[in-house]
Amino acid sequence: MTHFARSLSPLGAPRRICSLWPTLFAMLAATLFVSFLAPPPAGAVVLSGVAEAPVGTQPRTEEILEGNGATFANNSGNAIVDGSNVYAVYWDPEDVFFDHHHEWLLKVDSFMQQLGASSGSLGTIFAPLVQYRDRPNAPAAYSTVFKGSYTDSAKYPAPVCTDPEPLALGELSCVTDAQLREQLQSFIAGHGLPKGMNTIYYVITPPGVAVCLDAASTHCSDYSVTGGEEAKDEHNSASYKSSFCSYHGDINPDAAAEGDGNTILYAALPWTAAGTLGNGFQESSTAFYAQGEACQDGGWSAEKHEEKKEKAKEVSKEEDEILKSEKGTNEERLALIARRRLEGPHQEEPNQEGKGESGDYSPGLADLIVNQIAEEQANIVTDPLLNAWQDGTGHEVTDICRDFFASTAGASGGEIGGSVVALEHTEAGTLFNTNISGGSYYINNVFNLASGQCSGGVGVVPRFTAPNPVNANEIVGFDGMESTVSLLKGEVFGPSGPPTTTYANFRWNFGDGAEASGFAPNSAPCEAPWLSPCAGSVFHSYQYGGTYHVKLTVTDVAGDVAAVEREITVNGPAAPSPASASGAASPGASTPGGSSPAAGSHGVPVPVAAAAIVSRTLKNALRNGLVIRYSVNEQVAGHFEVLMSRSLARSLGISGAPALGLPAGTPPQLVIAKAILVTTAGGRNTVKILFSKHTASRLARLHKVSLMLRLIVRNAASHSPATTTVLSSVTLGS
Repeated sequence: MTHFARSLSPLGAPRRICSLWPTLFAMLAATLFVSFLAPPPAGAVVLSGVAEAPVGTQPRTEEILEGNGATFANNSGNAIVDGSNVYAVYWDPEDVFFDHHHEWLLKVDSFMQQLGASSGSLGTIFAPLVQYRDRPNAPAAYSTVFKGSYTDSAKYPAPVCTDPEPLALGELSCVTDAQLREQLQSFIAGHGLPKGMNTIYYVITPPGVAVCLDAASTHCSDYSVTGGEEAKDEHNSASYKSSFCSYHGDINPDAAAEGDGNTILYAALPWTAAGTLGNGFQESSTAFYAQGEACQDGGWSAEKHEEKKEKAKEVSKEEDEILKSEKGTNEERLALIARRRLEGPHQEEPNQEGKGESGDYSPGLADLIVNQIAEEQANIVTDPLLNAWQDGTGHEVTDICRDFFASTAGASGGEIGGSVVALEHTEAGTLFNTNISGGSYYINNVFNLASGQCSGGVGVVPRFTAPNPVNANEIVGFDGMESTVSLLKGEVFGPSGPPTTTYANFRWNFGDGAEASGFAPNSAPCEAPWLSPCAGSVFHSYQYGGTYHVKLTVTDVAGDVAAVEREITVNGPAAPSPASASGAASPGASTPGGSSPAAGSHGVPVPVAAAAIVSRTLKNALRNGLVIRYSVNEQVAGHFEVLMSRSLARSLGISGAPALGLPAGTPPQLVIAKAILVTTAGGRNTVKILFSKHTASRLARLHKVSLMLRLIVRNAASHSPATTTVLSSVTLGS
């Protein structure tokens, strides 16, 4: 007999620097006495009433506000992005990028290409986003396609805003969000580019171009500070406090509640987020963006393996005397200042490569723009129309975790690579917390609703320890709660109302023909045995001696699947040979279209079930749902799965969990849609299975398609449930 055990415990600053060297050194000496205090980790808010339309901004780290993960929700089920095609548009009519640093474009484009190539992987910040859904229960899946980049040579419009602190080499322009939106619409129309809720445009402007949300220039990518603030490395001006690193918005001319084919999703990435450390602009300008660390922060202590915001070291008495010219030569003072600059707070550029083609040391600055693109990508897919996944004050999925750069993917968390020491010429470190298709990057974490913590990836690692040899008919325990499951719970929507909680599934095969499946202890469904048993921890007994292979398969709420197998030795009489058995069908065996009432391994009859797809046209199934007719002989609990050939699904860009346990010889299948089945008695009925918007749009390209239907049910009222699996197939034509 198999028993289910319940657990009593739940699872767990930028600095503006004058480039005149005498002033520089004096100012640096003054800043040595300033400490950098760590603000609470949080981030931007969605702003309304500043720009022409609301935007979601990433302010500088000193100005972030406390977020509240407890209020993070999308109770109305507003639209998310369930698969994105991305374009990079460099609005650069003066060829600043090409003339000075075209390697920046190469690095950014390479990241976006790698982002697409790594789609579906678990080791990045994009993997946890799959838990975020909208009303049709489409997930914000990590399914990204880089559609390429383009340099837009359209002239900047006549400025209506003013750069608060232009580069001394000459202000190229100041553009407002309204002007950027107008140019983007013209650019898309002129090149016949796609629009809609699955396409995202990243508009990147070069150094010297400020972007402001308003003509009054109160919220800009650049900022001004007073001379006194600059000397003390303070940022108290209203200009600084309202400045931003990047933002995203939408152009929705039809005011469609869920967006439509005319909607344009975009993000603005001004180069001011990167700064100019190591750049030739330093030597030809009277003022420049010194550091981008306030747009990409997060220190790391190599000794303690913990994350904390960097701050300047205290000045020793001896250093104080040298800096005040009471002791030491001028060379000693300069050497001390230079050393302390490298030891103090600094940005991270994991892709530094020494001198670039322009002869300076700034190629790595592209890494700061990469971080902004990654943050905006995460925010856009979970909150594209600025009304979906936010906390109670408008913080988005990266905002609550601003300045968190831990690597949490894998069994016990990832590792921070690179060096915490800043290099001499760039004054930047080389830390990285993620690897995307061979590229190393330092990317801000996202909020993981399942754990209530910040996450740099997803781990699905089933584990359990096999008991020592036992005797037949003894009760033994298998504890799957040793497993790592980052996405243990999630939210799913019904036709109306707020979402309900769903949980990861633990499925056991004990090697003797018996199986058990259910949720982790302490999850709500475990309080209703008729809905699902608890199976994170289970008890089981073996009737016969032998060596059994016990398999645990864990499926998280995003559909990520992993399995582990262990052996257990049971002492006792051997099982009778098949020839002497009664000849009854093996428990849980699959039959085409229906099942027979074979007995389970402990005498519990398996339920009798049948199921078939009634729909005959693909068009009607995509529009109204796939109609299933089913029958069961008793109270059951289980679920339907719609399966598609893995090769066809991948060619269409449809993602899904692998369908395990199919009959031998069945081509690999993916689960592309699901529905839960719970009955209170036997009988016949029908159910409709809806496809996600993304899946439906891809299937609509076909004239016909072959699908499989799998129904898995168990005795809902039994304490030792037996399982029946039913398979059928259908070809839907146009």
